[in-house]
Amino acid sequence: MKKTRVLALILGFFGLLLIAFFIYYQYNMSPVDDSSNANIEVVIPDGMSTNNIAKTLKDKDLIKSEFFFKVYLKLNKVGSLKASTYLLTKSMSLDEIVNSLVEGSANQNVIKLTFKEGETINDYAELIETNTTITSEEFINTIKDKTLLTELINDYWFLTDSILNEDIYYPLEGYLFPDTYEFIKDDLTSEDIIRTLLDEEKEKLAPYKEKLENYDIHNVITLASIAELEGVKDEDRKMIISVFNNRLQLGMNLGSDVTTYYAFNEEMDSDLTSEMFNTYNPYNTRSSAMAGRLPVGPICNPSLSSIDAAINPSTSDYLYFVADKNRNVYFTRSAKEHEEKVQKLKENGDWIW
Repeated sequence: MKKTRVLALILGFFGLLLIAFFIYYQYNMSPVDDSSNANIEVVIPDGMSTNNIAKTLKDKDLIKSEFFFKVYLKLNKVGSLKASTYLLTKSMSLDEIVNSLVEGSANQNVIKLTFKEGETINDYAELIETNTTITSEEFINTIKDKTLLTELINDYWFLTDSILNEDIYYPLEGYLFPDTYEFIKDDLTSEDIIRTLLDEEKEKLAPYKEKLENYDIHNVITLASIAELEGVKDEDRKMIISVFNNRLQLGMNLGSDVTTYYAFNEEMDSDLTSEMFNTYNPYNTRSSAMAGRLPVGPICNPSLSSIDAAINPSTSDYLYFVADKNRNVYFTRSAKEHEEKVQKLKENGDWIW
């Protein structure tokens, strides 16, 4: 009888254990909130670990247990979870969430936009209009909204009152970091896009923040934007900034054609005229009236390498540079040397035009 009683107790214990496990399993498999159908954006970047994915889902209140999530993946021999931007809801079961992450699905409402280095606000606006319900005009109007600009200046340490200058075409030109971004199409606004790009700029500039406290950051971004279009290689851009700094110190105009293109809204492959070069415009550094002055603002959105070049330029005594058709850049110290180099490039068939 005693043995029978012990056996019954053991069986009863394991029975309770199985019931408890079943309840625990069902609890963690069930949705966090059956009644909530609100979309929650979850970004899973490339290389994100399972631990971090579990933490992200728990932080978003989409799963009940990080530990159970990881155990579930192992027990079910789930393969890699795909990097993407997901729209998930609290009414989804753990099975549904995991299936979405495995398949990379449920993202029909996610769009990917690539803003390229050296592009302008106008280029950005056209890309946005093509891929979203936001018109180019609407985006540009938001860029110019003074109430929003004041808020942004307060929210982002690298934005200053310089962007409010009335002569500037687009106040945020130069500050919207070029990269590939994913957005949720539903209810996407111009401000959402602007703040996302500014957030990335903030992250990229963070390592330079202490050093930039000793600079006029608007001038730094302006120089970087010119170097972005004038050079390709990092070392060339650093030397180009050196040339610009030398010319500014001597009270010379920068003489950069790319600023003239921007000033008169001309395509970079079109011909510039002597009238354009000689016409005053706060962007046109070919004009003698701009001697010793930078353009009023950036002329494109520069890459991080160009920003670094403007913060950490080379030191030289060069005052001129010219690029050939292969984008190789040549530096000279005098107007005579510069003209000789230009003539040689033309004779060798290497002239850019």
